[in-house]
Amino acid sequence: MPDAVTIGLGSMIGAGVFAALAPAARAAGSGLLLGLALAAVVAYCNATSSARLAALYPASGGTYVYGRERLGDFWGHLAGWAFVVGKTASCAAMALTVGTYIWPGQAHAVAVAAVVALTAVNYTGVQKSALLTRIIVAVVLAVLAAVVIASLTSGAVDTAHLDIDTDATAGGVLQAAGLLFFAFAGYARIATLGEEIRDPARTIPRAIPIALGITLVVYALVAVSVLLVLGPDGLAAAADAPLTEAARAAGADWLVPVVRVGAAIAALSSLLALILGVSRTTLAMARDHHLPHALAAVHPKFKVPHRAELLIGAVVAIAAATTDVRAAIGFSSFGVLAYYAIANASAWTLTPAEGRPARIIPVAGLAGCIVLAFALPLPSVIIGAAVLVIGAAAYATRRVTTHRQ
Repeated sequence: MPDAVTIGLGSMIGAGVFAALAPAARAAGSGLLLGLALAAVVAYCNATSSARLAALYPASGGTYVYGRERLGDFWGHLAGWAFVVGKTASCAAMALTVGTYIWPGQAHAVAVAAVVALTAVNYTGVQKSALLTRIIVAVVLAVLAAVVIASLTSGAVDTAHLDIDTDATAGGVLQAAGLLFFAFAGYARIATLGEEIRDPARTIPRAIPIALGITLVVYALVAVSVLLVLGPDGLAAAADAPLTEAARAAGADWLVPVVRVGAAIAALSSLLALILGVSRTTLAMARDHHLPHALAAVHPKFKVPHRAELLIGAVVAIAAATTDVRAAIGFSSFGVLAYYAIANASAWTLTPAEGRPARIIPVAGLAGCIVLAFALPLPSVIIGAAVLVIGAAAYATRRVTTHRQ
């Protein structure tokens, strides 16, 4: 279980905590912590639904498998499509974050190099990837702890910064929750590793809530400490590097380069786990011919879907070389929420004997995913919806072609 929890932490405690707070503060203003709480509630519902389903269906693919088994072939296909496309965009965003922090002038080149390196690590097997992730998570947590301590012990702390004012609107809080949810979504990586984890029926339901709980505590501590020294307006203005601005405001200039290195390492951690999860869902879809069957090949020595991993790595490298990080994050968020909406709908169909959660959990999770998805900035909603339509059209085309043969 430690490896499974670590992979989940490596996905969640990543670039999101270093980058998502500022745009969320711009959306929610003084209601930032309300947005964080709402994102956590939706994430808890999603995690619970995913854990119960993963225990019943411990196979690579996550909600692609759950949707197919519980709702029908189409919904499984749509979940897999949303996950693979959305998370491929997320991989590009994480890679670009690495480049921005390490070498801003050559961000795209560094991003491509990071993708190539981590694809090679994943190619050699999940155990080595988990070991590297464990080291990265430890470093990132140490950096975040330093920011929290420096902020809370400085003379810049102002408790009035936590007050909720009239600038906090319902729409702004919802949009902030949607943006912050992007940083919570890593527990899906655990569910997609069902065939590679020992005793998945026992391990996965325990690992997912543990990873989510640890992440929520970390995010809450960081958000509160940064708000105390910067305030909502100061945090919203710190678009590029809010945690470095918090360190400066706290009088800890020595911490700024440490935070920059930590942010780059965090993005690497997220990228590592994301490539791992996307390749496993690609494997599952290829096995069922929703994607080219050649991608279902498993390496005879390393026991990984090597063709899927190489393809995903290549696509992410191209995206990292050509796209913009903000566009990639917005596009990814819609797909992630669509993916979890199908997970909650699938969990609602479980029986008590199958480990069904309380009915309110999948209902609240499904409603929350839909609301947060459509509260995102309009371009993200339009592009995300268009991609889902393309996925549905691809499914229909495959069905028609299959019937004619």
